[in-house]
Amino acid sequence: MGLLDHVSSAVNRTSQNFKPSKEDRAPEGAAAEDTEELDEESGNILLSLISQLRIGMDLHKVTLPTFVLEPRSMLERITDFMSHPDMIFGADKLQTPEERFVAVLAYYMSGWHIKPKGVKKPYNPILGEFFRCSYQYPDGSQGWYIAEQVSHHPPISAFYYVSAENNVLIHGDLRPRSKFLGNSAATLMGGETNVVLLQRPEDGAYRISMPNMYARGIMFGRMVLELGDTSEVENKNNDLTSEVEFKVKGYFTGTYNAVAAKVQRGNKTIGELSGKWSDRMEYKDSQTGQTRVLFDAHNAPAVQKEVPPLEHQEPTESQRLWATVTEGIKKKNMDLATDAKTAIEEAQREQARQREAEGKTWTPRFFKLLPDGRYVPNLEALPQPYHPPNVEKYFASGAQA
Repeated sequence: MGLLDHVSSAVNRTSQNFKPSKEDRAPEGAAAEDTEELDEESGNILLSLISQLRIGMDLHKVTLPTFVLEPRSMLERITDFMSHPDMIFGADKLQTPEERFVAVLAYYMSGWHIKPKGVKKPYNPILGEFFRCSYQYPDGSQGWYIAEQVSHHPPISAFYYVSAENNVLIHGDLRPRSKFLGNSAATLMGGETNVVLLQRPEDGAYRISMPNMYARGIMFGRMVLELGDTSEVENKNNDLTSEVEFKVKGYFTGTYNAVAAKVQRGNKTIGELSGKWSDRMEYKDSQTGQTRVLFDAHNAPAVQKEVPPLEHQEPTESQRLWATVTEGIKKKNMDLATDAKTAIEEAQREQARQREAEGKTWTPRFFKLLPDGRYVPNLEALPQPYHPPNVEKYFASGAQA
């Protein structure tokens, strides 16, 4: 079944010499679901891998053992940020730019709590791999998502989501770079997300950058995943910004998963965010002094995505492409998972060698490259309703440039 068939069907349904810093020491006090302790065999495999690494080394070309993998592709993991549409649906009806900005901020913060237990890394998508899904909302409206691996060196994942009835468009790309830091491995998240409220063209795009991710305790102690450093939410048209600090836990003080941010219009602070991205976050209005819950992860059921059955997917769709690897991981058959993963990676290398020999360059299928280096959806390659009139109008206006 091709992409058009999928859309039609969905519509019809309505150990080294290294002295660790405080940040790199084995963390203590993390919640059980956030930590992971390897068995002896897995630990020996990981230590053998780590013994070949050097501080600051780029991990992108390092083949990770399958037991540290989350059984889904990065292209699918991005859909975590489409799990709470109530955070943003209706935001265009809010009267002030400040209210709309805080709604977008709430949407962004709602996507972090969905993650696997312990420290797991999604599959690195291969060039040309794509993932698609749809959403059916209680009021009868729908959402459509597609992501594609548009570059392998460097790795770039482009994504696009639209809900025409709710006048929401989200598009962007992720450009991760991984570094070995000793007792930690860091994923430095480049790229940006653009959120557009289609009924508010005067707002333009809300542009969002990502924090970095740190896998702590990979050489000794318990492993734990932390978000760290800062990300920025910016709406230039209304001079609104928020720099969100994702706080890492100190060795003796602090707590896990804490966040803090100020919302500013120009140089004036109009509100403050605080709490935990894995728990509850609050927003305090600086003018009125009133505080309200911005997002509570414990009382926010995620909307489930709908994905075509494997037999109706194309060979390069994520779930079908990685199906045997996923089966091996879920059955704890690491030999099966490793053999399947190796076969996929070797096939990718062979295809790259063949393109080079023939002097061919890769062209993405569902996205196109702008002169400034950003990727946007190639609407001509996508069937309805991936490009409803309000989205076509937005991209035709050049507002995304």
